[in-house]
Amino acid sequence: MAQHAPPARGARLGRAAGATGSVSTDSTVNGVVLLLPGASRFSPGPLRVLARALGRAGGAQGLVTHQVLHGSGPREDDAGWAADEAVRRYGDVPVCLAGYDAGGLAALRAAGHGAVNSVLALAPCPGRPASADPPEPVKQLAGRQVLIVHGTNDARCDPESSFLLAARAKKANRSTCRFEVHSDGHGLRDHQAEVVALSVDFVLGAMFTGRYSRPVTDALAAPPPLGLRMPLASGFGRSLRG
Repeated sequence: MAQHAPPARGARLGRAAGATGSVSTDSTVNGVVLLLPGASRFSPGPLRVLARALGRAGGAQGLVTHQVLHGSGPREDDAGWAADEAVRRYGDVPVCLAGYDAGGLAALRAAGHGAVNSVLALAPCPGRPASADPPEPVKQLAGRQVLIVHGTNDARCDPESSFLLAARAKKANRSTCRFEVHSDGHGLRDHQAEVVALSVDFVLGAMFTGRYSRPVTDALAAPPPLGLRMPLASGFGRSLRG
């Protein structure tokens, strides 16, 4: 496995959380989620709420989350270094890269790391338009479980760009799906509970059980464009808690 030196801008892992709270050295860790924030620390999107939800839902299974702390902005080398660090700390465990905004793009680009088994990209901002030469890479997503979530009213990161990226990714990796959050904006605030529930369902399925809720299963199985424009239903997650 390639080793990534600590990036010059000082990427580091935040405090470990999950597995029933703070993780001690003798805790059993069976999976790690690395949270990659957006370009602005003042706009965390749903990542903070997601971290707490993952701790509640996955802590008993040995799931640990770390925020990837960075200097001026998230990069795929920060994510790659963080995955190396997770392996160094916890051994051969699956890693999920979960990013928001520019962090979502970093997660997608760094998916080729050998420890990564899944990628969650929330309102990602593709770095290159679909017409660019070369276009945004997707081959690194092969063999990973991939979920992209985007609000249809996102005025900052064009949701159509993430759809076109997902369509290319689907050709390289059938285990790719994308959900649209109708009427929601870039921060995914209006339907945050549903976005978080969807994300938790995906992460736990990808890392532990191999099983997903019916909407995620259908989205992964559906051919384009159906599985890449799957609407996120209002109230998603309530039946999962019942």
